[in-house]
Amino acid sequence: MTNVGAGAGSYEPRYRRVVAVEPSLTMIRQRTPGAAPAVRALASALPFRDASFDAALAILTIHHWTDRTQGLGELARAARRRVVILTHAWDLAASPFWLVDDYFPEILTLDRPIFPTLDELRRSLGPLSVYDVPIPRDCSDGFLGAWWARPEAYLDAGVRGAISSFAKLADPAPGLERLRADLASGAWERRHGAVRARESLDLGYRLVVAESA
Repeated sequence: MTNVGAGAGSYEPRYRRVVAVEPSLTMIRQRTPGAAPAVRALASALPFRDASFDAALAILTIHHWTDRTQGLGELARAARRRVVILTHAWDLAASPFWLVDDYFPEILTLDRPIFPTLDELRRSLGPLSVYDVPIPRDCSDGFLGAWWARPEAYLDAGVRGAISSFAKLADPAPGLERLRADLASGAWERRHGAVRARESLDLGYRLVVAESA
């Protein structure tokens, strides 16, 4: 998903509301009734005046942008008070992730270069406040780390279809077969079953906040 949410105080100053930015017409058409209004645009060229919004929000989207520097600059330009970003940093994870370590190590190779480092974000946005975002055991979102306590979910094509990391794999079949076999034999439970007792896991997701000068 490549949404950039913009907070209260939109380009229609009579209202205080959320406006979503989405480049894909297909994704816009899939929005549920009652969802915030959506503008079709790219993060690198937001169609809003300077300081149009109280805040700009980007949730697990920056790694999809073709020009991160321009997009981050646009977030800062459009936001009066702050820019808030949910991103992922493999190197900051406090816990290992069995899915990557045992079954799809190539995800790490593919994902690490496309996510911005905190230093890159600082260069674009200035001083940052960074908060750990442990993922709860029953997380209902569909991103890569959401199913860490429910390994069977990764065998579901519908679940994988919502995770961009799987779309980039040349051939996920061998990893899926190993996972399927390990779940059936109990090997996964013996190696990783203790993780199911955890309430949450720090897999490297971080909330980054930059206050406007």
